Amino acid sequence: MNQTRFLLVFAWLMVATLLWMEWGKEQAAPRPVAPAAAASIPAGLATAVPEAPAASATVPASGPGAPAASAATPAGAARAVTVTTDVLRVTLTGGELQRAELLRYPSGKSDRTPVQLLSPQPALYFVAQTGWVGANGAAAPTHTGAFQPLVTGSELRIPEGARELVVPFEWRGPNGVVVRREYVFPRVGYTVQVRDRVSNAGAAAWQGFVYRQLARVPRELASKGPMSAEQYSFQGAAWYTPEDKYNRCAYEDFGDDCALRGTVQGGWIAMLQHHFFAAWIPPRQAANEFSLATAPGPGGAQHYLIRAVSPAFTVAPGQSVTTEARLWVGPKLVNQIEAQDVPGLNRAVDFSRFDTMATLAGWLFWVLDRLHGLFGNWGWAIVGLVVLIRIAMFPLAQAQYRSMAKMRKFQPRIEQLKERYGDDRQKFQMAMMELYKKEKINPVGGCLPILIQMPVFLALYWMLSESVELRHAPWMGWIQDLTARDPYFVLPLINIALMWATQKLTPMTGMDPMQQKMLQLMPIIFGVMFAFFPAGLVLYWVTNSALGLAQQYWMTRKYAADAKS
Repeated sequence: MNQTRFLLVFAWLMVATLLWMEWGKEQAAPRPVAPAAAASIPAGLATAVPEAPAASATVPASGPGAPAASAATPAGAARAVTVTTDVLRVTLTGGELQRAELLRYPSGKSDRTPVQLLSPQPALYFVAQTGWVGANGAAAPTHTGAFQPLVTGSELRIPEGARELVVPFEWRGPNGVVVRREYVFPRVGYTVQVRDRVSNAGAAAWQGFVYRQLARVPRELASKGPMSAEQYSFQGAAWYTPEDKYNRCAYEDFGDDCALRGTVQGGWIAMLQHHFFAAWIPPRQAANEFSLATAPGPGGAQHYLIRAVSPAFTVAPGQSVTTEARLWVGPKLVNQIEAQDVPGLNRAVDFSRFDTMATLAGWLFWVLDRLHGLFGNWGWAIVGLVVLIRIAMFPLAQAQYRSMAKMRKFQPRIEQLKERYGDDRQKFQMAMMELYKKEKINPVGGCLPILIQMPVFLALYWMLSESVELRHAPWMGWIQDLTARDPYFVLPLINIALMWATQKLTPMTGMDPMQQKMLQLMPIIFGVMFAFFPAGLVLYWVTNSALGLAQQYWMTRKYAADAKS
């Protein structure tokens, strides 16, 4: 099979892949989490966790351009505090992070307002909540307004020279129990430490369960279409367990299609969207009950929740206990996520639901990241990645082009065989294969390099689409966003020209006229398809095609010169 004919197979596989991505975004239902026998979490405890976002609707907006609050904070409700770091602006009460702006990530190329990941607004609702449920009806602080801040003022910044800022809250119960909660914000970083210290000054033991949950409504996509990267990026809940590894559940599959109810040692829970996510990371040594839920919100909106509930903490009179967790609120930065040293958290960068493809995409990003460190430009890093892949595949490509050059040399003899046997396709094929065997021509020599490139191409598509590092990253000139399509279609047009030139060097031996006409349309078909791909992906393919054309031209000339001599 020569390279030109294989383009038909490749095009069919590409179309089939795109149709599959559109039709089967989430076919495999996650497996249920196996309950741990040693856990001390009562069955059904998660249903006792408050779900209604009672305090969020009245939180005043913050940040530039924020609308005015529609109502004052009601008496007795927790006072909101806004914390600004070098990378985040967060509005929180003691039990809820209600707003989070990512200061280093503008909403768009022309819209410079920061991305708002967390929001209390009904249409954009996405919050991180944590609180306590008392055993046997004992008083406990939930996320709905029980904590009070122990700081003056409502606008806090990390002091000059300090590495972090601690924001304390406190709840005092009628039974002598005091819960002191501290949020620890780093100056640069997206991981917030949440520490709870429960002290019992009462006369009787107190028992309670801490819960941590994420609640949101599905976000409206900024871009849609058959080639939109955001359209194919996963949106929904995700979690990781040491036993079942990475799992995820799209919003439309909440309920019977997603089974998540059981006790997990360590692990994490998250809500993912394109380029950004929030995740609760419980202590690695602690067991937590993971679960999914839905609840009605203001205005009839459906809220989707994923939560982790701890085993019981028993605090004797005069004693205290401490528990803490981490909350990631930010972009899917691979290096910073891996620095958290949390098993499986790198899968939040959802390159693919398939482990093998996700691993391949991760390797490609590792190489691309090193090349970016060398060139300082993601576009040139992609070009460098192509060069490295071509070098690695050079022996295979040499065999491919050598085979094609031989086929080109013997094309007149094959045309003679075709005229001799006329319409007897079977005899013609047998005679052609005998010629290949005699002259040591491998007719499938062109397939292997393209077969190897196809998973690389697909992994690169997901990697370029999902990597926030490339978001709004320019290459040069007219390409100012490698994750968006080429605005002037220059790269797709160059790709058409390169494919046309490649066809001229590729023998169409043994191909009937209908196949030849189809192949003549392939540059146009690929050009139209690539017109809507991310520019970074088209840059990869154009660079690969240009190097392949140069190598094929050189091999064809070299083999022709060797044959004459």
